[in-house]
Amino acid sequence: MPLLLLSLDDTLLDRAGAFRDWGRDFLDRIGAPYYDLDWLLSVDADGMASHWDVAEALRERYGLRASPIDLVEAIRYGVLERLRLDPLLSCALRIARNAGWAPVVITNGETAQQLAKLRKTGLDRCLVGWIISEEAGVRKPNPRIFAIAAERARMRLSTAWVIGDSPEADIRGAAAAGVRSIWLHRGRSWQDHRFTPTRTADGAIAAISLVLASG
Repeated sequence: MPLLLLSLDDTLLDRAGAFRDWGRDFLDRIGAPYYDLDWLLSVDADGMASHWDVAEALRERYGLRASPIDLVEAIRYGVLERLRLDPLLSCALRIARNAGWAPVVITNGETAQQLAKLRKTGLDRCLVGWIISEEAGVRKPNPRIFAIAAERARMRLSTAWVIGDSPEADIRGAAAAGVRSIWLHRGRSWQDHRFTPTRTADGAIAAISLVLASG
């Protein structure tokens, strides 16, 4: 049974869309102009910025009296409540499992936060397991986290595929681990010449189809 190693945010779950929806609602509640959403998205940096940095930027820009921890919790809860698992993606993961693949999520982030996403959306029931960087003690793109996934699943890493949207965390990590990868381009073009994905796709369902077709 070969490994199918999948990123979580903006690969299996639309974290960017959930944050955008939360940000739009939040700015509307505090009376900020609608065009400030572009500023908020730039501060969030597609999820790469910490929630604490986003909260502090909001406090400074709008003179908010809310404490940083209250704003951080508002962001976490707001994004979590807006995440949904695409039923077609759930079906694709089930097909992959029936075809003999073992889908495992590898994600950077806080254990409690990422577990909440898996369980709230029901994605946990579509997987054979998951590795979260905080709990594992190592982050993507370090190839060790991919090796940990293989060790825990008791499978060979050499036959795995990695699917993810991050050139640095996912595709560089896959290259360092010596495994095949599929990059979810999300409308972007590939810019890094140090390493390249094996294939590209416009979404997780298409990527899973490519893996299944690879045999």
